[in-house]
Amino acid sequence: MRKTSSSRVLWHWWAVVVAFLSFLSTLSAAMTMKYQTYEEEALSTVIGNLAKDMSLNLSDSSKTSFRMMKQFNASFIRLRERDGQLTIGERIDREKICKHTMQCLIAFDVVSVSNEQFKLIHIELEVKDINDHAPEFPRMESTLEISENTALGTRIPLDVAMDKDVGSNYIQSYQVSVNSHFTIDVLSRADGIKYAELVLIKELDRETHTSYVLELFATDGGNPSRSSSTKINVKVKDFNDNSPVFDRNSFSVDILEDAPVGFLLVDFNAVDPDEGLNGEVVYGFGNQVPLEIRQRFSVDRKSGRLTLESPIDFESKKTYEFDIQASDLGPNPSPSICKVVVHVQDVNDNAPEITITPMTSVTAGIAYITEAAAKESFVALVSIADKDSGANGDIHCTLYGHNHFKLQQAYKDSFMIVTTSPLDREKIVEYNLTVVAEDLGSPPFRTSKQYTIRLSDENDNAPVFSKPVFEVSLMENNAPGAYITTVVARDLDQGQNSKINYKLLDTYIIGSPVSTFVSLDPATGSLYALRSFNFEVLKQLQLRIQASDGGSPQLQGSAIINLKIVDQNDNAPFITQPALINNSAEVLLPKDAPSGYVITQVHARDADEGVNAELSFRISEGVASVFSINRATGEIYLNHELNYEVYENLRITVTVSDNGRPSLTTAVTVNFIMAGSLPSDRNVFRHNIDEETREGDHSIIIIVVLAGSCALLLLAIIIIATTCNKGKVDNRGHNHSGKEDRVQAKGNHSDPLISIHSDIVFDIHPYSNKTTFSGLIQRGSDISCSSEDGTCVSEDSPRELGDKSLGVKPEGFSTVPSYGKDAMRQIPIWKGTSYATISAREPHSGKDSGVGDSDFNDSDSDISGDGLRKEEHQNNIQNGKSMHQWC
Repeated sequence: MRKTSSSRVLWHWWAVVVAFLSFLSTLSAAMTMKYQTYEEEALSTVIGNLAKDMSLNLSDSSKTSFRMMKQFNASFIRLRERDGQLTIGERIDREKICKHTMQCLIAFDVVSVSNEQFKLIHIELEVKDINDHAPEFPRMESTLEISENTALGTRIPLDVAMDKDVGSNYIQSYQVSVNSHFTIDVLSRADGIKYAELVLIKELDRETHTSYVLELFATDGGNPSRSSSTKINVKVKDFNDNSPVFDRNSFSVDILEDAPVGFLLVDFNAVDPDEGLNGEVVYGFGNQVPLEIRQRFSVDRKSGRLTLESPIDFESKKTYEFDIQASDLGPNPSPSICKVVVHVQDVNDNAPEITITPMTSVTAGIAYITEAAAKESFVALVSIADKDSGANGDIHCTLYGHNHFKLQQAYKDSFMIVTTSPLDREKIVEYNLTVVAEDLGSPPFRTSKQYTIRLSDENDNAPVFSKPVFEVSLMENNAPGAYITTVVARDLDQGQNSKINYKLLDTYIIGSPVSTFVSLDPATGSLYALRSFNFEVLKQLQLRIQASDGGSPQLQGSAIINLKIVDQNDNAPFITQPALINNSAEVLLPKDAPSGYVITQVHARDADEGVNAELSFRISEGVASVFSINRATGEIYLNHELNYEVYENLRITVTVSDNGRPSLTTAVTVNFIMAGSLPSDRNVFRHNIDEETREGDHSIIIIVVLAGSCALLLLAIIIIATTCNKGKVDNRGHNHSGKEDRVQAKGNHSDPLISIHSDIVFDIHPYSNKTTFSGLIQRGSDISCSSEDGTCVSEDSPRELGDKSLGVKPEGFSTVPSYGKDAMRQIPIWKGTSYATISAREPHSGKDSGVGDSDFNDSDSDISGDGLRKEEHQNNIQNGKSMHQWC
């Protein structure tokens, strides 16, 4: 029967008080909360509330929740996660769960999670018994035979009634129906089971009553009580002189649980003083001994030896109590009873059993815990069990694997695996641990179990770019949509926490949003241009890129992209000075401007930069011999004084070029207007020219130095070669004619400059003393002739006399090109007061003597080198000066 509703309410209040006192007394990391309930309670019946019973503050900031750990008996109870309310989730049958144990406990574990800290709460729910079972006898009717001469006080065992309930709901009393000869005595066995014995209280007389019918009642202590009965038929047998007598009325035997089958427990000895069959004793189990005893033990009918019939197990049953009877073979035997109690002794025959229950598990054998778990957070529950008792059941448990975890006593033989330090999944993803349990038996048994703890990812790492600032360049005039670069950020987290999304942070560039200039692929981080960039308008963009992960809360990382626009040579130079009208300019040129006079300066600019903006000036059209221009500064100056009557309208085209690839040019026409007289600051202009000369291009100086070095090297080689040739000539002197010897001898006193050009024969013809440009010619003692343009320059005057510098050939000056054998070449020279020409004839190169002599001494030459040197030397003496020339 169930308790009334009022009694249940009182019982629940008492359970709450017990739980609260248990909470106050438990200060360890694993709390034990105790509750009580009755079996067969209705579903959803509230058992308790963990948050209230533990006085937890369930504020929004704490974010406390409760989780039920998966255990075999957890289905009986339901847990509400937000506050830990416990309710009945399944019908509870105490007799099915706990059988005959006095205390029936449903133990399970709950984890409280608060601010990433995990705590274990051990719940012990005691299931109280209700009187839902009546006592039951094994037989509804039984028969007893008793001799009429049985002594008073003789005890006869009766069938034992069984009751599945426990405690006060178990059998409390036996009663027998009213009669005049028998009564009962209620006793308890070693295992606590109550049984009744029939006691003879009045002598029997077979002639009066041959039988008796009795009824035995068994009643439990429930409220209301339950009872059952069995019928006992007692038959009175004829007189038997003597009954067998045991030497002891009872035996208590200890046996080890590992005793082998056939092990001898007791060797019974019963004696009957009668003779013949009446004195022959046989042994057997009493009539009330259950089948379980008969299968576990056996007694030899003749010898009375009690042996072990099948293995016994201390962990299954610790005590056996039964009756052995001895009777003779005479008519109407009257058996004697001997009580046997067998105590099973424990041996260390069971190894410890390890059960690991994780807080969170998806795969068997693997526990999961977040990497953000605080120190001493609960990870898994290790339950150790040993069926042995005493020292054989005492267990020592150890954890091996990593010092980031340790074992902490939870309750009884249960331990918690807890963290010892902060965890970091990015450093260690999983831990392989080993739990070892060893009992204290002799010899000890050891059990080990491998277990894996895997860290679940938390979004604790923000995306990180490979560098904080990216330097990127893009050529101007790009096509819209052109690819620029790709930036990549890395996130050490896993799964959704590592999924990165890119975006451009809002900024403004020259008044427009950055999103109108470039676009960023949010998935790949690729950057594209949305417009064509112009270096002259925008030289650099600074972009801020943000990478966000997919975690919660979301974490970000940022980087800067410095996008530099690379200049292209897309702008031609433009003239800023002098002022242009229809792409031409008019410049005044003084009539009496001297040579070197700076007429004007062309100023130009280029919108490009760097090499593309480096400008150079040149005269592309016009009388370039009259004017010169500084390539670097654009200054136009006069090469020589002009006869303004001849040059009234002078015009040149100045071209300005940049240094880009390809080069862009701009041309301007400069018209010179002859007017006015020379300005007062004439010397300043000349100074500027000298300064310009000093500030020449350094690269030209380097080229000149290198060319001079090469010339010196070449000269050294020629000298060495000439020396070697002279040695050969001396060695072969007797093979040459006397004329050649005379030429060689006279050649030693000839002009050394003439000897260098010994392959050309010269004729000198005087010019007229009258010159056309007498005002432009300055006299000097020496003249030099350039092989490049055929002009000659006096060593005493810087003025050039050739075509390039004057722009006009002197009167009577002519250069006749000659090709082939004996062709004549007219070369003008200045002889102090008049012009002269040198007629030179080239010998035929194919007529070389082949013996090392120069072409000058070739036999086919019209004039020998000796004759030329002699004539030239005489002319030089007559003119009073020696002439030095080279072509």
